[in-house]
Amino acid sequence: MKTRKHNERPVERCNGTALRKASRYLSQFYDAAIAPSGLRGTQKAILATIDRAGPISMGKLADELLIDRSALSQNMKLLEREGLVVVSADLKDGRAKLVSLTDYGRERHAVAHPLWEAAQKRFEETYGAEDALQLRHLMARITNLEL
Repeated sequence: MKTRKHNERPVERCNGTALRKASRYLSQFYDAAIAPSGLRGTQKAILATIDRAGPISMGKLADELLIDRSALSQNMKLLEREGLVVVSADLKDGRAKLVSLTDYGRERHAVAHPLWEAAQKRFEETYGAEDALQLRHLMARITNLEL
């Protein structure tokens, strides 16, 4: 019987379980890397998306992040309470809410970004840059499936 290395885990039969485990593992890795910024990976991803898009509707932001709107709303409350984002009414569509970064939100994102870059570099050096790129392409294919 072949023994596995200390950190080597068996291959999961369930695709969902395998993806969740990998996602949790990488989330913990990136969370630890950017912890000095005071942000978690999910918060950094939200701030990065808003920073890239400029003022963005809550609906479009949820779609971009593939996150449930109620979960996004909970995240927004925390980010707003911390002074990182501003949520305001969309003047063009009174039903929609727009999210924008505050100056403080941009500052915190600017602190987190190089920490994230270092984590990204470490992951790609360990996993392999080409394999990491292929992994991102595979994950994008999964998010585009019509299941």
